[in-house]
Amino acid sequence: MTISVHLGLDIGGTASRWVICDGAGNELARGKAGGATGHVFNPAENQRLRDALAMIAGAIDADRFNIASVTLGLTGFGMPVSEAVKAIVSELFGVGSAAIIVTDDVALAYLANFAPGEGHLVSAGTGSIGIHIGADGTFTRVGGRGILIDDAGSGSWIALRALDTIYRVLDHSGSFAAVKGLAEGLFKEVGGADWSDVRQFVYAGDRGRIGTLAVGVAAAAKAGDAAALEILRDAGAELAQLIAALTARIGTRPAGFIGGVLALHPVIVEEIRNALPGGDIRLLGGDASLAAAQLQGRDPYGWRDTLKAMARG
Repeated sequence: MTISVHLGLDIGGTASRWVICDGAGNELARGKAGGATGHVFNPAENQRLRDALAMIAGAIDADRFNIASVTLGLTGFGMPVSEAVKAIVSELFGVGSAAIIVTDDVALAYLANFAPGEGHLVSAGTGSIGIHIGADGTFTRVGGRGILIDDAGSGSWIALRALDTIYRVLDHSGSFAAVKGLAEGLFKEVGGADWSDVRQFVYAGDRGRIGTLAVGVAAAAKAGDAAALEILRDAGAELAQLIAALTARIGTRPAGFIGGVLALHPVIVEEIRNALPGGDIRLLGGDASLAAAQLQGRDPYGWRDTLKAMARG
């Protein structure tokens, strides 16, 4: 005997997480799959999304669960691709378009941690972005424009700042000696110290790959490297600026932070707090896939209507 359930999906560039809940919001199953993006206009990315969703569909016990609705947060999602994404979801899970809600993964993270209009959220991972979602569906974003423009405070920003730092030292002195710890941390992650190694790593990869070099910066900072510590402090200050921008536009709210950058080194959060004295600073860990699964059943904050208002623009 099958039971009617709601499926929640949190799809990121490197991994996807899914949760199944009953109508009361009780978790019944969960799992992981490969990552994807909302860039479905690109044939390769379209196939990545299909593959990730097909993997999830194959992992769900069809004899036990009948999927009544699907709610997904998708990195890189934009409203112009909404119908295309819904078509893929409908095909693979047998759910009508009216029972499918698609939103950005950062918006999904917001609803996993705040009621509509309650707070400001900054996500600091490979990229960085700040958002506020009002009770009326008004969506305000700051930052999040990619590493070629900014993404200040993100993992990719940290990595590029560090590379710029060590090569400026090399240009002026002919040696990495003054930034030895930082250089060694970066080269360890690259897998080589020659310029050809670094060039290939950076220019043959994407922002996700570049962002992994932030781990090397953090390692150097933990070993006491002054240049690495300065970069990480600057990252914290930049992330705080996203909250300052949202506050200027919306007003003062609790400031929530999520993302892997926050765990790189304590100095990042320390600098955030220094830059926002007296603020309500929260390091958040809401389960986005669980929140998505609960959305179309138990929805005490009215998020379903808020997301629909966002979709109407």
